[in-house]
Amino acid sequence: MDDKSNQGLPSHTCSGEPPAGTKGNSSSPVDVKVNGKTGKKKKNKHRQRTACQKITDSVCSSVTVEDQSSTLQQRSKQTKKRCARSKQEKSAQQTSDRSTRDQSTQTESPQSVQTQTETPSDQGIDSPATESKSTQTRQTSFTLHQAYWGKSPTDDGAVDEQAPQSNSTSNQLTVISWNIDGLDLENVYSRSKGLLSHLGKYRADVVLLQELIPPYLNLLQSIMKDYEFVLGNQEGYFTGILLRKGRVQFLESNIVKYPTTEMDRNLLIANVSFLGRPLCIMTSHLESCKANSQERLNQLRRVWKWTKEAPLDHTVIFGGDTNLRDWEVKKLGGLPNGIFDVWEMLGEPEESRYTWDTSINDNKEIPNSIRLRFDRLFLRPAAEGAQVQPETMALIGLEKLKCDYFISDHWGILCTFLYGSA
Repeated sequence: MDDKSNQGLPSHTCSGEPPAGTKGNSSSPVDVKVNGKTGKKKKNKHRQRTACQKITDSVCSSVTVEDQSSTLQQRSKQTKKRCARSKQEKSAQQTSDRSTRDQSTQTESPQSVQTQTETPSDQGIDSPATESKSTQTRQTSFTLHQAYWGKSPTDDGAVDEQAPQSNSTSNQLTVISWNIDGLDLENVYSRSKGLLSHLGKYRADVVLLQELIPPYLNLLQSIMKDYEFVLGNQEGYFTGILLRKGRVQFLESNIVKYPTTEMDRNLLIANVSFLGRPLCIMTSHLESCKANSQERLNQLRRVWKWTKEAPLDHTVIFGGDTNLRDWEVKKLGGLPNGIFDVWEMLGEPEESRYTWDTSINDNKEIPNSIRLRFDRLFLRPAAEGAQVQPETMALIGLEKLKCDYFISDHWGILCTFLYGSA
């Protein structure tokens, strides 16, 4: 791809593969060059600050405003009643009161609402404009909670945060892996609402997320209180493992650094107990872009090393955005003995092959249709004890939102595993 074809591409996306429908090879794949994940810290930090500010302004503030808006609404109702009585008792002063009300409406603010509630007077608190604003604020603050919990608001505006019963059988483990594209600044409110809706719908036992950023993390933690969060970092963009309370017990975690990464990537490991069975969960976001193939393969070797060296009585499940091309895995001689690609174990279903598909997903302005299996799940069964077999795999997040964007430029992977006897 020449320089002109690179113009207008988002700074944090790259592909490095032939367009869909063409036969590529390892010597001449399309190379889409980007700058956002090349390790140029000044550009990264500037973009991360911009992303954090925008998401904080348009998303996270909606979560914290709920209590304030509910209080203001109650005070407004009380003031309305007092104002109505005042109108009946002081009908002779109706003209002057109306003049005062008009003046107050022009300068109304949350602070003035509180002052007027403490000193009852007919100064526009009961105006339709005020009621509409309060209702809209309450509606906005509620929608993110509603998207996740799937509940209706109660009379006092609170959200019923009682998690529904799991649909999983006692021996079924549900895993979601998803690069949520937290660095994308477009339509973050609608996309985060869509993400919460999906995570709340499936209530997976384990959720593996890539491209988290601090505001996104704060948002998820404030709403997903039925999960425990294990993080690969807390600044920049990073990975996270979310463990459903009551189903998965967290024991310990470890962060394995990639010594030669230029994009601050690492391997996040969590040792857990799933219904009394030892389980090792791993996630990573391997180095991006075709030009960084060698570094990506170095990181993949480390993933496989830690997978093989996990305790023998532990089942190991890795999920993440590997950025792998099939030819790269072949270059390493295929997967090591004892480590399996879950998609291949399930018969390579075509409907869940491509997790990064620009022929459908147009979040990024990619000039060519490129279809890749960037996101993968690996399984290393335990050598002893209960055995784990994958049951199903499906892609999620395939529906376009009302804002004309998808939740992420990646599809999420939803996979179920079944524990059987030794």
